[in-house]
Formats: sequence, structure tokens, C-alpha cells
Amino acid sequence: MKIVAPIAIALAAMSLSACVTAPSPSEYRAPQPAKAVEISRLWSGRWHEIARLPDRLTDGCVAGASIYTPVDATRIDVRDTCQEGTPTGKEKAIGGRGEILDPGTNAKLRVKYLGGLITWDYWILDRADDYSWFISADPTMERLFIYTRELPSAAQVTRLTERARALGYDVSRLEYPEQPTQ
Repeated sequence: MKIVAPIAIALAAMSLSACVTAPSPSEYRAPQPAKAVEISRLWSGRWHEIARLPDRLTDGCVAGASIYTPVDATRIDVRDTCQEGTPTGKEKAIGGRGEILDPGTNAKLRVKYLGGLITWDYWILDRADDYSWFISADPTMERLFIYTRELPSAAQVTRLTERARALGYDVSRLEYPEQPTQ
């Protein structure tokens, strides 16, 4: 019995450490953000998730959105939501506490979900001058998201997909989850 407890503790510690997902700088492959971000214009309000790279955490999610709430000059509360299966399906949501990693530029946000068990970095690689859309990615190029303030036209989705391609992403892997009706 005395050996079981240390083994159980070691396995639990390894499991928890696997949940922390913020990459180290040696893993950064994404392009640097193209523009500075005004906190009140980007890191506030509701954004529709239009496209994303596949991730097991978003399997079955449609009508996704992120809601940002600025708390102070470097803290942003985040609530990510989606509907299961259809835009009228059951809501799934997770909240996190975000910290701006590059004050002044405000284009890099680290969000800790579940009390820090899951940590993701989001970089705003590009955005519209009028803040009608943005392309967000993690610095390792494993995650990519395209967001818009309003539900976009098919032509706008095509333009944003091409912008993601120009940033170096394999857009053939993008998922375009079903959106709510307008």
C-alpha cells in the first residue's frame, strides 16, 4: 500500500501537467501579429466563430462564439460557447481568465481555463481596420480561428480563408461550423 500512494500521486501530477497547454517560445511557428489591438474594440463583446482548425475540444460544436469582457488594462475574462450538433442544440460553455501578454500592442492573450488546468495562447494575427473580423491562432500553428462580429457572407468567408492561407495555414483542414440563422 505504501508504494501505491506515491505512484498515484505521480500519475495525477503527470496528468495535470499534460493539461497545461501554453507552448514554450521554442515551439512558436506562427507569424507575429500584424497590427496592434484596441482592447475596447477587439477584446470586448461577442464574436462569431466562423472557421477553425479541427480540435477534439470543439468536435460537435456549431454556432460557436467567444465573449470577451475587459476587466482592467491587462485582464480579459473570456467565455467560449457553442451549441451541440445544431445551432439550437444544448449550449456548451467554458470560461477563462485572460492576461494580455504584450501590453501596448494587446494582440497576444493567454487564457487559463478551469483554474489554470488548461492554458491557451491566442495571437491576433490580423484584423480588419474597422474591427469587423479577426484571425486568431496559437503560436505553434496548431489552432486557428476566424471570427466576425456579424454573420458573414460567403464572399467574406472566402476572403478570410484566403487571408489565413496567406498567413501560412493549411486552409484545406479548416472546419466551417453551422451558424445560427440571421
